[in-house]
Amino acid sequence: MTTRTVDRPQELARFLRNRRESLDPDDFGLPRRRQSRRTPGLRREEVAELAGVSTDYVVRLEQGRGLNPSADVVDALARALRLSPNERTYLFDLAQQRARTADKPATAASPSLARLVSDLSPLPAVLLNHRSDILAWNSEMARLLVDFETLPPTQRNLAWLCLRHPRIREFYPDREVVVRDGIANLRAAWAAHPDDEDLNRLIDEFLSTDEDFARLWTSEDVEVRGRGRKVLNHPEAGTITLDFEMLTPVQDPDQRVLLFRPANDER
Repeated sequence: MTTRTVDRPQELARFLRNRRESLDPDDFGLPRRRQSRRTPGLRREEVAELAGVSTDYVVRLEQGRGLNPSADVVDALARALRLSPNERTYLFDLAQQRARTADKPATAASPSLARLVSDLSPLPAVLLNHRSDILAWNSEMARLLVDFETLPPTQRNLAWLCLRHPRIREFYPDREVVVRDGIANLRAAWAAHPDDEDLNRLIDEFLSTDEDFARLWTSEDVEVRGRGRKVLNHPEAGTITLDFEMLTPVQDPDQRVLLFRPANDER
């Protein structure tokens, strides 16, 4: 048995038609037309008006005529068709475009993810957003790094702690590796959220106050490590080696769970 190759233009056309025809015109407050609707859902010209594109463009998309809509057009169509998050992602994948990230970054922990972080005990775990703000943590992570409750909110950021906190910055015997990893994550977040003012301020602070960060930032390193190993010179536990994993939940892609485990030499 062979697997049928997806014909992206035709699947994109079918998907757009299906979603357009599934919509109720009354939900959009559109003016009623004198003539009866011969097809269900919205008309193509109505979708075009809602998305800010021409009717001819929508027609050609729905006919699978080989168009390559930009990310802006795909985003406008997703909003016009009121797609769910999963449908929106599917549309971006069909158009072979990268979906835009949320306009408002997560600043509070998802309750279910905060509970997950707690349930991961006795493994140290923390919940982060894209700029590495610390949204939730368990007691093991607080013992490993610092009592986060004692820090002002502006310092509850994993990158800031690793680079600027006077005690934690001394944890790492190979600080340059830590700085490179931090830059890789921040640069990826910066590219995905270029208008995030807090993230831009954080990067500017590092550039102006940390010579190693300023020097390494110019290397354009964008390799984000979702797993790896860290060696810490802990003031109480001594030298410890930990493996880490970074997990991205499907339902909350702007939040990430970071957990540490005792190093496994078989990795």
